[in-house]
Amino acid sequence: MRVGAIDCGTNSIRLLIADIDPATYAVRDIVRRMEVVRLGYGVDRTGRLDPERIVATLAMCREYAAQCREHGTVAIRFAATSASRDASNAAVFVEGVQEAFGDLGVTPEVISGAEEAALSFRGATGDLHAAGIPGPYHVVDIGGGSTEFVLGTTDVDASLSTDVGCVRLTERHLRSDPPTEAEVAAARADVEAAINAAADVVPLERTATLVGLAGSVTTVTAHALALAAYEPNAIHLSTLDA
Repeated sequence: MRVGAIDCGTNSIRLLIADIDPATYAVRDIVRRMEVVRLGYGVDRTGRLDPERIVATLAMCREYAAQCREHGTVAIRFAATSASRDASNAAVFVEGVQEAFGDLGVTPEVISGAEEAALSFRGATGDLHAAGIPGPYHVVDIGGGSTEFVLGTTDVDASLSTDVGCVRLTERHLRSDPPTEAEVAAARADVEAAINAAADVVPLERTATLVGLAGSVTTVTAHALALAAYEPNAIHLSTLDA
């Protein structure tokens, strides 16, 4: 069965078209794309999606829809996360996505922070089980607008989605290049507050394996591995010390 998944976040929009074996649930990638569209630009400040960013994101949606048609995708799920949750004009974007996918009958889902945390966990832990990496896993998904803290082994035991992300904190605090010590301190305070909030809900002391997701983590990992360019196969399941 050929399926499609679109993940529309605060900073990027991703497409996966894959064949799934209905008996074993084994997945074979057909198309995997990630484009930076910055849908959530300014949302932390204004509470609304920027019209120019909506146009740019919908243009990419039309490209993704064309690829779904080209590859005969029979089922598509479109999930929108932090920026769309927070924006008062998200309905305009939802209508635009429906038009972009047209005959494919796609209705975007603006998912809750709790569901985003659960999906992050499911996506992150399948290969960990297969590789024999021990749980419980503490999955930390650092996005553009939110960060999810999720703990579990086979299922989610506890989770919290916080309004801390790379785009949100950059727009809120990091106005200089390089940032000043005061700007870094302000951003760090927001991060520490989010971690403290997570610790009140998620029993971090039960963590056997800390798992990081998304661009901030893969960038740090690429630097630690001294990679000259992004190499997903080298980064995926790699292990770093503290």
